[in-house]
Amino acid sequence: MRHRSVLATLLLFPFLALLSACLSSAQISENLPPSAIAPEVFTPEILSAPEENNVPLLLRMPEQAHEDAVRGISALRNAVLLTPDRTDLRLTLADRLSRIGDLDAALDEYHAAIVLNPSDAKAHVQLGVLLMARQDWKSAAVSLQDAVRLDPELTQAHYNLGNVRYALGNVTAAMHSYREALALQPDFPDARYRLALLLKLTNHEREAARFMEDAAIGGMPQAQHFLGNAYKQGLGVEKNLAHAITWWGRAASLGYQPAADALSKLRHHAFAVDQPEQRRQEITDAFRRYRHQLWDKYPNLTRQDSDASLGMTLLHSNQTADGLTVLLTEAYALSAPAQAELARLYEHGNELGLVQHDRRILICFDRTATEGFPPAKKALARIYAKGLGVEADRTKARIALRGLPKQDAQILIDELGLR
Repeated sequence: MRHRSVLATLLLFPFLALLSACLSSAQISENLPPSAIAPEVFTPEILSAPEENNVPLLLRMPEQAHEDAVRGISALRNAVLLTPDRTDLRLTLADRLSRIGDLDAALDEYHAAIVLNPSDAKAHVQLGVLLMARQDWKSAAVSLQDAVRLDPELTQAHYNLGNVRYALGNVTAAMHSYREALALQPDFPDARYRLALLLKLTNHEREAARFMEDAAIGGMPQAQHFLGNAYKQGLGVEKNLAHAITWWGRAASLGYQPAADALSKLRHHAFAVDQPEQRRQEITDAFRRYRHQLWDKYPNLTRQDSDASLGMTLLHSNQTADGLTVLLTEAYALSAPAQAELARLYEHGNELGLVQHDRRILICFDRTATEGFPPAKKALARIYAKGLGVEADRTKARIALRGLPKQDAQILIDELGLR
């Protein structure tokens, strides 16, 4: 029941954030290139992007764009006063008004434009989107249905009608609308994602997984996260924790915090004493298989052994930028050799331009140490004990050693003078 509630919440994701973009263009381009596939490596240190999903884009416009919109309104008002029968001017004015947040005035202009030209399908779409922003779902449905009737090939009209129909509780009709949108524009990951969510709600797990994977490949982090969940639980796909890590990693690299949280929780469970040994081993093996999969992107590189570090290999091949990125990825994926190499690079840098005390490495150690990874605990203790790029702090160094086997901790306490 809780799972269905989460899906419903995601489907009711506020439409206000879509308003500015939707009003600027009445129809999504029918010739958009396929979305690029997200990179397979992930660097969780960049995952603290602010949550803005519930804030309308029109309220987050750059200051200059907002000022330009305000200045243009006066001129448009004068133009409409001189030629009140120009529907194009009224639609442009409505768009500008919506951009500065005056939705009531924008609504009046859309209604006036449609009275002047009731056969303008795109105007009906724009009105429908504005009504969605106001959460007037029934009126929005009427406008979007008019748009579809006037021009059945308006992809955006079908897509938004799907959103509205779901908001009104008609799941079957919503799925039909999303399928209509995809028939017109197959490379539309957002429509595939929303259709997949509805298929999950109606227990069509296998078909849902297929559409979710299409959306994930299309670059939607929400879909990538859900696909990771599907592989973790074996819903609609064969259970595979390494694949789950891959898809969570892709979503995390795009700043999707729930995916980063899923990876963090998984790493924590790999070292948690309250987890069964079999579960801890399963997680460790999944991360190892994930690290092996990273090599597939570099078919020209030779792997010296099954556990060789791709990041170290790239660094030795003078591919510094990729090398550090992959090395961090491997370290987050619980590679002890990668963590050891990062500790060396953090302390000394290298001759290829990597400077000492790189903050990305420190963040990696801090996070994975908190999650329980022993090599990270040791590296972090050394950093704080010696004041490497940070102010020396013996207390933090001792805290970093907590959770290590007593003998290992004692060796480091003696070595670092932490008695």
